[in-house]
Amino acid sequence: MSVNKVILVGNVGKDPDIKYFDNGSAVANFTLATTERGYTAANGTQIPDRTEWHNIVCWRGLAKVAEQFVRKGTQVYIEGKIRSRTYDDANGVKRYVNEIYADNLELLGSRRREGEGESSYTSANESYKQPSNTSTYNSTPNVSEEDDLPF
Repeated sequence: MSVNKVILVGNVGKDPDIKYFDNGSAVANFTLATTERGYTAANGTQIPDRTEWHNIVCWRGLAKVAEQFVRKGTQVYIEGKIRSRTYDDANGVKRYVNEIYADNLELLGSRRREGEGESSYTSANESYKQPSNTSTYNSTPNVSEEDDLPF
C-alpha cells in the first residue's frame, strides 16, 4: 500500500489561469507560496525565511470555484496529490514539472468582496471538494461552513 497526499496552507501567487474544453470541463492553474519562518539558532546564526512555490491544478468544479473566488494573495488550504510530468519546451528541451492536483480547496482568512471598497472584508471559511467518482460528477460544489482544518 502507498499514500500520495499533500496538505498545503499558503498564499496564491497569481490569479488562476482557466481553460475550458469542448466537453465543458475546466482546468485552473495557479501558484501557491508556503513559507517556513526563519529563526535564530542557539549559536546566534540567523536562519532566513524559506519560501517554496507549488504549482496547483484544479479540475472541473474546483476549477470553476478557483475561477470565481481565488485571487492573487488569497490564503488557501489545499489537499491533493503530487503529480510529475514532462514536456518539451519551444526549443525542444525536455522539462520536468511537479504539480499538486487539488482534491479539496478551502478559502481561509479574509478577502475583499467584489464591488466594495478597500476596507470591506468578509470571512471566508468555505470548503470545496472534488467528487471522488468523477463519472457521476455534479457541477455544484460541496460547500461546508465548518472549519475542517486538522490542526
